[in-house]
Amino acid sequence: MNLAWIDPCATHDPFPDVGRALSNPNGLLAVGGDLQPALLLTAYRRGIFPWYSEDQPVLWWSPDPRAVIYPSDLHVSRSLRRSCRKRGYVTTLDHEFDAVIAACAAIRINQEGTWITAEMIDAYRALARLGYAHSAETWLEDRLVGGIYGVAIGRVFFGESMFSREVDASKVALVRLADELCRRGYRLLDCQMHSPHLESLGAVSIPRERFIQLLATLCEQQPEHPLDGALEESRSEA
Repeated sequence: MNLAWIDPCATHDPFPDVGRALSNPNGLLAVGGDLQPALLLTAYRRGIFPWYSEDQPVLWWSPDPRAVIYPSDLHVSRSLRRSCRKRGYVTTLDHEFDAVIAACAAIRINQEGTWITAEMIDAYRALARLGYAHSAETWLEDRLVGGIYGVAIGRVFFGESMFSREVDASKVALVRLADELCRRGYRLLDCQMHSPHLESLGAVSIPRERFIQLLATLCEQQPEHPLDGALEESRSEA
């Protein structure tokens, strides 16, 4: 099957039906286009996200099945609960989005490169300025030691990446994020692809068709209190 080519100048939704995505590699749907906010938001609403390397054109994905966390079902283990309470971590929301995405993009040990390219960073910073992209941060003695960022549309938060510089620091940020999502009326946290790490945190795999059905409803509903970053920092408690 030939991949669809995305025209960056298209004035309509240029994405094909996600049912056309390849099974190997799982979810590869289309190639081309750009990362302008309008196209990115259209993609997310359709259950599609960009993922590609520096030397590639933009690649668009919609895997089947889809890994998601229902925020109220986040699994907080005893050890993670201790980290939330005993390590002196402080969490914030939308306090340092640029620093979080930069840390997520940093090349790590045993990693040859990063999929969070300069183009990606610029694109999500633009979404943050428009009020769609958000971050949760974990601090230790005024040092940024962990975080997560993603995109919020309607009652869905599309998680993109996490980083950690201290024990459980990224997980502590996720606990804060999930608490905020529950409190504010969000219903779904998209994790994209399954992994044992995400499964340990409560992620489940659902058929892509079911995921698309959920998006069609939840992306059109406004949460009770949208994420806006206007919260005072607080000690993280699970």
